[in-house]
Amino acid sequence: MMRTRPLKVALLGCGVVGSEVARIMTTHADDLAARIGAPVELAGVAVRRPGKVREGVPAELVTTDATALVKRGDIDVVVEVIGGIEPARTLITTAFEHGASVVSANKALLAQDGAALHAAAEAHGKDLYYEAAVAGAIPLIRPLRESLAGDKVNRVLGIVNGTTNFILDKMDTTGAGYQEALDEATALGYAEADPTADVEGFDAAAKAAILAGIAFHTRVRLDDVHREGMTEVTAADFASAKQMGRTIKLLAICERAEDGGSVTARVHPAMIPLTHPLASVRGAYNAVFVESDAAGQLMFYGPGAGGSPTASAVLGDLVAVCRNRLSGTTGPGESAYAALPVSPMGDVVTRYHISLDVADKPGVLAQVATVFAEHGVSIDTVRQQGKDGEASLVIVTHRASDAALGGTVEALRKLDTVRGVASIMRVEGE
Repeated sequence: MMRTRPLKVALLGCGVVGSEVARIMTTHADDLAARIGAPVELAGVAVRRPGKVREGVPAELVTTDATALVKRGDIDVVVEVIGGIEPARTLITTAFEHGASVVSANKALLAQDGAALHAAAEAHGKDLYYEAAVAGAIPLIRPLRESLAGDKVNRVLGIVNGTTNFILDKMDTTGAGYQEALDEATALGYAEADPTADVEGFDAAAKAAILAGIAFHTRVRLDDVHREGMTEVTAADFASAKQMGRTIKLLAICERAEDGGSVTARVHPAMIPLTHPLASVRGAYNAVFVESDAAGQLMFYGPGAGGSPTASAVLGDLVAVCRNRLSGTTGPGESAYAALPVSPMGDVVTRYHISLDVADKPGVLAQVATVFAEHGVSIDTVRQQGKDGEASLVIVTHRASDAALGGTVEALRKLDTVRGVASIMRVEGE
């Protein structure tokens, strides 16, 4: 039997994502009601600019007083898509205090204060869902915290930012430089006017913190994630990668240590083999590769941003939360029982691709090899090219700690025969 009294939904934000949420709630109202077991009613929409025309949103529902909206007391679910830390944090906690569950797409807030938000939700017996915060339309959070709840996840490796993947894909397939590829991404609407959050890895780092926390049942905050941007990646790096059968992606990597005693979370450009499933992820698409004990290797792929894809994830959470509301239950909350320490980047062990500008004369390679040996970093392959007194050395190492590699590079910079360290890039997926 379907309940006739509707569940009331307050929408905070009506931009690209919020307007799609409102549209789908209206156009798919009958289907949503059938799936939930009760109608859902858009009871109010909080915005900053009330005079803007919002197609499909009745003017009488629009308000600039978000606080009053979440305090109404008759709101069942608050959907937060305004982003940022404040006022989103206060509005979400206020919603819990006044009896509403929350669906959010706010990766930055969840990465910074997820533990406190989960605690507030639990204290008031309410839900906090946020599938849309990490990978747009790609179902990822629910599989990690529900479908794989009985498994042990060891690694999450993914492309979680469509803007950076579009830029790197253009550099790879067309030979374009970074700025040229960024300009095209901006013209097509993939990159913001200020692309810093994307290209410097802040967006991906927030997502890595959320993924690591869920995968390893450990609280991982944004400050725990090592972050490097991709602005220094060059066409020469791609040319070198191609010679070795690799490409370059900006990756979010969350790993459990081999002894199981700690975890790491990092975001940086990396070379991966063309045979790796992530190598074929093109354009603005996202993909996440999950490795676990029992399930083995799983890959989740699809559009990771945009109004409609993100709204799809928001509406999926809305259906789940409304069902919980009707049955008087709540879904899974925070699982941080493992409380594993987060190791520093220096403890991470991987392979490296280093490009050096050196003097073209006898004995240089021997000097460079000696520095690597002194710091315990084993060389796998070396390529050398020289002309008119100048030369380049491209070295790929065996697995070594990031700290050992850092010491090696510092020592190399002090050699008179090394004119410069042109590029350092990690090699993953092998």
